[in-house]
Amino acid sequence: MSVAVRRYLVSGRVQGVGFRYFVAREAEALGVAGWVRNLPDGQVEVLAEGTDPQLSTLEGRLWQGPPHARVAAVGVDAADEHPAGGFAVLPTPW
Repeated sequence: MSVAVRRYLVSGRVQGVGFRYFVAREAEALGVAGWVRNLPDGQVEVLAEGTDPQLSTLEGRLWQGPPHARVAAVGVDAADEHPAGGFAVLPTPW
C-alpha cells in the first residue's frame, strides 16, 4: 500500500478540551505518523502520514473527538511535507 500525507484543519470547540492529546493517542493506535497543534484562530491542525485506510479511519475519529469537543468541520488537503516519524503534540505557537 502506498503512503499518503494529509493536512486536516478541525474547527469547532476543539481547543481546551484535550483534542490534541486525543488525536495523538488515536494516531499512535493506528500507526499514523505526524503532529497536531492548536492554531491562533481556534482551529486544530493535524499533519498525518499513513495508508489511505489509516488516514480515513483517523479522519472519522477527528470528527468524533474527545467527549467535551464539538467538531463543526474537518477540512482535508493533500500535503507535501513528510513528518519525521512517530506522532507529536506540538506546543501552542503563541
